[in-house]
Amino acid sequence: MKFTLAWLYEHFESDAPLDDILDTLTRIGLEVENVRDPALALKGFEVAEIIEVRPHPNADRLQICVVKASAGQQELVCGAPNVRIGMKAVLACEGAVIPASGMVLGKAKIRGVESNGMLCAAAELDLKSVDDGILELPQASIVGMAAAQALGLSDIIIDVAITPNRPDCLGVRGIARDLAATGLGALKPEKITPLVFEKAKNISVAGDVCPVFAACAISGVKNCQSPDWLRQRLLAIGAKPINALVDVTNYIAFDRGQPLHAYDSDKLQGAVSARMAQAGETLVALDGETYELTADDCVIADEAGVLALAGIMGGMASGSSFDTQNVLLESAWFAPAAIAISGRRHKLESDARYRFERGVDAGGANIALAQAVQMITQICGGDAHAPMMAGAVPVVRGAIDFAPSDVARLTGIKADDAAGDAADDSPDDSLGDTPDNRIDEASMRAILQALGFEVQDKKKVWQLVPPRWRPDLAPNEASAADIVEEIIRIHGLAAIPEVALPPLSSALSGLSSGGELSSKESYITRHQLRRACAARGLVETVNWSFTRGDYARGFMVNAPQSKAQELVLANPISSELSHMRPNLLPNLLAALARNHDRGFSDVALFELGDVYFDPTPDGQHAHAAGVRAGFNHPRHWRDRQKPVDGFDARADAEAALAHAGIALAGLKVLPPLASWYHPGQAGILAHNPRQPLAAFGALHPSILRLFNLTAPVVAFEIYVDTLLAHKAGKTATTARAGLHLSNLPTTQRDFAFAVDAAIAAGDIVAAIKAADKKLITQVRVFDVFADEALVAAGKKSVALEVSIQPSAQTLTDSDIDAIATKIIAAVQKAVGGDLRR
Repeated sequence: MKFTLAWLYEHFESDAPLDDILDTLTRIGLEVENVRDPALALKGFEVAEIIEVRPHPNADRLQICVVKASAGQQELVCGAPNVRIGMKAVLACEGAVIPASGMVLGKAKIRGVESNGMLCAAAELDLKSVDDGILELPQASIVGMAAAQALGLSDIIIDVAITPNRPDCLGVRGIARDLAATGLGALKPEKITPLVFEKAKNISVAGDVCPVFAACAISGVKNCQSPDWLRQRLLAIGAKPINALVDVTNYIAFDRGQPLHAYDSDKLQGAVSARMAQAGETLVALDGETYELTADDCVIADEAGVLALAGIMGGMASGSSFDTQNVLLESAWFAPAAIAISGRRHKLESDARYRFERGVDAGGANIALAQAVQMITQICGGDAHAPMMAGAVPVVRGAIDFAPSDVARLTGIKADDAAGDAADDSPDDSLGDTPDNRIDEASMRAILQALGFEVQDKKKVWQLVPPRWRPDLAPNEASAADIVEEIIRIHGLAAIPEVALPPLSSALSGLSSGGELSSKESYITRHQLRRACAARGLVETVNWSFTRGDYARGFMVNAPQSKAQELVLANPISSELSHMRPNLLPNLLAALARNHDRGFSDVALFELGDVYFDPTPDGQHAHAAGVRAGFNHPRHWRDRQKPVDGFDARADAEAALAHAGIALAGLKVLPPLASWYHPGQAGILAHNPRQPLAAFGALHPSILRLFNLTAPVVAFEIYVDTLLAHKAGKTATTARAGLHLSNLPTTQRDFAFAVDAAIAAGDIVAAIKAADKKLITQVRVFDVFADEALVAAGKKSVALEVSIQPSAQTLTDSDIDAIATKIIAAVQKAVGGDLRR
């Protein structure tokens, strides 16, 4: 929301310095984003008068102009078609910086003629204008005067960020009201006399979508260019002057926050009404585009057809022009949800939509219309007819119960007059009393009344009727906490006493009564996962919780935990972020692809965050995931580079699980369920097959094509919720086994078994370990082999090294042979493997 300081002073009376006004605006929640003095940008520009114009001797489209300026007469070359003798324009002197381009102006020869300075067009000064050629100044402008002063751009421009809950501050008067409530100045009395409406004859409303429609006809107007003060004010805030009728409605939208529209009455046929559009109706809007309307669109129409898309944009056919002689002014109130839906459907943005969809003051339609009638008759002349209103202003019913003691209870700011022991409830009495950290009930009442509340004192509890211009404080939506917020933002957030946060160890307690791990354990586990991934060389990323639709669909088939639904956002921030992510991998792969596009081929990324399977609270799950691409280590003369593979992903997953307290002993590797992993190059890690803790492996080529990735990529996923539940229910598995060292020598024996090709090596390892759990300490696969005979038989050979560690006495050959016999028998029984000799 942009406005000038002089504009603010039309509603706000104060002698406070500019810095105090700016600080106060930010303090009360109207954050000042930018303050600009346009006079600084136009330093070196002045008013000049053209006293001679003659053709350029070497160019047909150029002319030589002699201008009178503060330094006397000077000659320059100009190509604008509108230059003429007696015209006053903006002269850029030597050394001036052109605002639009940043070019520093110097002397130049143009087609052999020396040019001293430049006559400027509006675009070169970064100003909006409907005129072609150089910018023409009023004849009253004095030669040598600073251009900023002549253009009325010497006023400070303030740009304030308005949050969606404060539509009342989308008008300068609303901002002045908030400033006045702080005591920095006073809100000036309303100068506009409300209109007295006659019963509507030729206008009608559209139920809840448009419950109030006011209009006033003015005949015999002479539409013209707006006066300089109005044009300058609109230009200062970036609005484009069109003609007086349009400029007045635009001005009031920024002044009051109430959009209006002016129709050319001579282009209307019969009664005008607010109604819902009919199937097949179209509108050619003021932007020149044609819009297909639906039954959900509220429109303004006459008996011949649609005139405007209500609350968003008027139509080309009924718009006012310089030829307009009779005008119908519309001032209405439209339901915010209806305007938002229509605007989104048609992808149509406008200042009117921006205000209506946030909630315009329904009771302000009268004052805005009265102001528009007054300004138009002053500027364009004409006779105003009796104003009409159809429908009625919606009445806000009910009140908000508020106890003044809530201020001390919720903020720690002591209330001097509050009933009971409210002052004793302050979090820390040791902070001491100062005028700033105390507020009495009289001050609370004054703040609320200045903001527009009606205060009914009911002893300990007040009943507050919120102002109609604050839809965010409607009685059915607001609570006492919202009222406290209003009081404290005006009184000063700095008055809230500082209170130390409780230590983390006390804030995060142990196990809950339900047996699930507390927030402390969840926090610690997430921290452990992050540390483990970072220690493995992966770089943490923080991505959106949204992703592309095709990315989301690629990760919703055969999900290990649940089949995810396609969650499409109703109002995505962009088409690239239209779905809630069902997995962390899509956004990680997109980040990896961006790195590849920029020449970074060896990339390792991870993320810890939430994924979304369905719209219920139970559909949100915590995951950790990582991706690797390229080589697993940088080039070095000692070691040969090797592309990343599924074993790297498994190592990442196991390292993270181990660091989070999961025992790797007994952890099984199962075939992958997810379709985005490559068959035979991926797996699931689990103690219980029905509760997988992690997945890992090479990603399927079809997934890589989706992200335009050609090099192999491996990934891992850790299901944090399952991991936490596993730790809560299986605390014994999280404890490290005691260290038992033996001073006896370890014996290794190699075995090679012929097994069916489909048998997993992990099943053979498990069978060997089970043969003698006390003496067999490690089993390692070191070779997989298949010759023509084995392949023909559907077999493969798996060679394993078995470590046998005695603890009580040295084993004899017969003891080792006995263990080998057990191993052979265990493998034969478990997987049907035959020892190869």
